[in-house]
Amino acid sequence: MNRFKHILFHGIKNSIFLFICLLPFFAESFAQTVSDDITGSRKNAITRTVDIISPTVVGINVTEVREYRDPLANFFGNDPLFRQFFGDRNIRQEVKGLGSGFIISTDGYIITNDHVAGNAKEIIVTMTNGKKYPAELIGTDIVTDVALIKVKGENFPYVKLGNSDDVMIGEWAIAFGNPFGLFDNVDKPIVTVGVVSAVGMNLNVDNNRSYKGLIQTDAVINAGNSGGPLVNSVGEVIGINTLIYTAGVSQAFIGYGFALPINRVRTIMEELKKFGKIERNFWTGMEVQPVDLRIARYFGLTKAEGVIISDIKEKSPAEKVGLKVGDIILEMNGEKIVNEEAVVAVIREARAGDVLTMKVYREKKTFDVSLTLEKRK
Repeated sequence: MNRFKHILFHGIKNSIFLFICLLPFFAESFAQTVSDDITGSRKNAITRTVDIISPTVVGINVTEVREYRDPLANFFGNDPLFRQFFGDRNIRQEVKGLGSGFIISTDGYIITNDHVAGNAKEIIVTMTNGKKYPAELIGTDIVTDVALIKVKGENFPYVKLGNSDDVMIGEWAIAFGNPFGLFDNVDKPIVTVGVVSAVGMNLNVDNNRSYKGLIQTDAVINAGNSGGPLVNSVGEVIGINTLIYTAGVSQAFIGYGFALPINRVRTIMEELKKFGKIERNFWTGMEVQPVDLRIARYFGLTKAEGVIISDIKEKSPAEKVGLKVGDIILEMNGEKIVNEEAVVAVIREARAGDVLTMKVYREKKTFDVSLTLEKRK
């Protein structure tokens, strides 16, 4: 019996000793498991998207040559005596600029904004691995604010383009870019996250550009983000970061950012790749003016809406489809026409050969007209 107690005592003692020896191992293993669980829980759709998209985002540094007119020269006009003594007073100055872009093909095609690279004399692209490449401007379109550039090389990482017609209000929106030129310091895109706040936004910001159907987001966008991708939570590009609403002279982001929808960009991109420009040398042959209350009452309209045709040129596309002076255009390509600016916005985006479908009011009746935009001769 004593021998049994002796064996039991030593057995318990050895077990305790073994447990104490193995305790650090169990503690380390447990800590590692907890750490792995925490790390795993931190990975989500956003972090996975950032991993996928980051290598495809580039910083863009451009050099433009801008020409300024000496105010004194403007005062004297084209006076030859002034030019004889003071010479040509046009001042040409190199201006540096920056922005963002993203690679869309393995052979180095890159999408950005026209206002980033459209007038560039020199373009330098910085990749996330720190490599810098000179880029060629393939084509640009000032109206839609889209530019296509290219760097030489192969096997570049590139984005997957999504379907901007399928964007949902409230879904995650992740903005990538090169705000304030930070690529020069970190060689990595800056990421901000928000949601899609609205879709189909039309803005009259610039007389030379047409900003239609924009995606609005509250993801922070700042100077230098222009041209970078706006991405959904599954890693698809849904737009190009293009505009922000700013607070006064500070130009600070105040919660409203806008992106060109990628479906619209895709069409422009293919034309730029093929032709280097968008063919917009066309004419309609008609002039319009707003419909005010007086005109509306005269023609029997219940309210002032649309534009009235005030002139039609002979042998013009408008004349060929039977439009007449006094016809009132209420809709164009499915969009309600409320003023001249609405007409300009629709026509400005068109190309030679496109067909404009219009709802026209004449003699208290409405009818549809299809007008083909002919190339101006």
